[in-house]
Formats: sequence, C-alpha cells, structure tokens
Amino acid sequence: MRPSIKQVATLAGVSIATVSRLLNNPGAVSAETAEKVQRSIAQLGFRPNFTGRNLRAGSSRTIGVVLPTLANTVFAQCLQGIELAARALDYSVMFTTTEYQPAEESDAVELLLAHRVDGIILTVADASANATLDLLEREDIPFVLTYNQLPDQPAGASGRFSVSVDNRAAACDAVNHLLASGHRRIRMLSGRFDASDRAMQRYLGYLDAMGAARLEPMPPIELELHTLTAAADYQQMLSDPLLRPTALFCSNDMLAMSAMRDLRALGLQLPRDMSVMGFDGIPIGALVEPVLASVVQPSEQIGDVAVRTLLGLLEQRGGSVAPATGAGRQVLAHSLRSGGSVSPLAGV
Repeated sequence: MRPSIKQVATLAGVSIATVSRLLNNPGAVSAETAEKVQRSIAQLGFRPNFTGRNLRAGSSRTIGVVLPTLANTVFAQCLQGIELAARALDYSVMFTTTEYQPAEESDAVELLLAHRVDGIILTVADASANATLDLLEREDIPFVLTYNQLPDQPAGASGRFSVSVDNRAAACDAVNHLLASGHRRIRMLSGRFDASDRAMQRYLGYLDAMGAARLEPMPPIELELHTLTAAADYQQMLSDPLLRPTALFCSNDMLAMSAMRDLRALGLQLPRDMSVMGFDGIPIGALVEPVLASVVQPSEQIGDVAVRTLLGLLEQRGGSVAPATGAGRQVLAHSLRSGGSVSPLAGV
C-alpha cells in the first residue's frame, strides 16, 4: 500500500497540516521542519497523490505531455493538436521529451507529476511492457497514449487508453503501393525496433504485404539514429546483388528523406535507380524533390483526440460521468500520399 501523508507526519513528528503546507508552499515552513519532513518522505518513498488533491482543490488545469522528440515533425504536429485542444478547453500544457531513451521516460513523468499536472499524454518506446505505465497505474494517474497502439482486448481487460493509426495495416498499404508499382525486391529501413514499438508494428505490416504477395522478405536495416548517414549499410546493400532492392520502405519520413540524401551521395538517381516510400506524411515531405510518397498520419487529430479522451477520464474521476470500461483503443484513419519518390519499375 502506498504510504500516506499521515505516516509522513507521524514519522517527522509534525502535523498533517504542516506536511501539506510544505508540499503546497515550501517556503511556509522552517528549514528545520522542512528537512525533517523531506527525510520522512524519502524514507517512506512517499509521493503526494496530485490527481486526487487537485480534484479536491479544483485541479491545476494542466496536462503533462511526454514525447520522444520534437526534431521529428510528426510529434511537433501532435503537440500542436494537443495545445490547441487544451487551450480551447481552458487547459495549459507542460511537455518534455525523452530522445527515444526508454530510461528517460520515468524521469520525464516524475518531473511532470512534481508540477502537479492533472493527467499525462505520452508516447513510450514499448507500451506492451513498460515500467512507466505501470507506475502511472499504481499511482492512479490518468494517462492516454499517442502513437502507441494497444492490442485488441475484450471489454474490461485493460483500463489503458490510446490514440493512433493502425500501424501494421498502414505499413501493409504502403508496401502494397510499392508492389502495385511493380517492385518485388523491397527492403525496410527502420529505426531501432527496441526504441519504438511503432517501428516493429510497421515491420509486421511489411511482412504481411510481402507474404500476401508470396515474396521473400528482405532483412531489415535498423539504424541507431535516422538523422545520421549510414553509408556502410547502404554500400553493403548496393554492392551485394542479393541484398540490393528496387525500393525502400522507411519506417518514418525523416528516415526516408535521409535515405534519399545518402543514396544520391552514393551516385544513385531517384526514383530511377531506387524508389523510396516513407511513413508519417509530414508536410516537408511534399516540399522535397521528388515529393516523398508516404503514409499520412493525422497527427494533429491524434493530439486533439488524446486531450479530449484524457479530459473525459478526469471528468470520470470527478464523478460527473460513469467510468469507462474496456481498453480505450481509438484507431484513426490513415491515407497514402503519392509522390515522385516512387515510380513504376521499368517494364511494368
């Protein structure tokens, strides 16, 4: 059982009101008293139930947001959707990033909880096995996942909520677009699967499309950082006839545009020598030459729906609506953006 504020007060030899004053206004108690209370908090592993306290006090009306990065425009678009929806509903937003480091997720959440956010919207490395999500559930903090795609489960099997596209189906559509253009030797270029469950789901979609076409899938290339060149990987891919594809399916647009740059640096002409398909549909992809063909995610809508879902959970905590049941898996529609980065294979 989680330690209570009463236990902290007893151990420190002060009143509950004194502990409460310290938590709400550290300057309102003496340094000696503050030291005793902080020592008791550390010894007991106590953390205030900010959600419950904020509801009693009228809430902070602040939403916490944890995203992998803002360098990838897809997450910046999502944040914009979150901020616009929150502002329209008289909430403010506090956000932080993890730089794709799973170890940073807990620290990011702890930071937001320390600032008394009412609930959290977040994207994690792997939603299926994640200590940070387990912590939020133990602490009874409302949260909504974005981009992480919860599995289909029977009603009541999970209290988690997510907003995403169907990554596997969308990736299958992307590879089918390449297949329809005559490509048969299609290889996937991806960020690390262990840093993104979305990348793994998209790889499964690649396998689905290749399997349905009765084609042998090619081994994927996983890159540590999609913003850095991977010349050795590309050179090996191009030099070995057995590994040389006619098309690349990339797990995100930033990676796809980096691949286009690197392939040109190696002397290839795109898409004549190789087609490139992305995933995300970020606006800048329509401004490159040739235009990047891509799966388009409705990122601003994902952010908007996540805010409204989270606020619905907060209303349930306030008792104004009945609690939701089942896993709140909301899957939004994706689309395909055609582009000159994909061309029909010669002779097709």
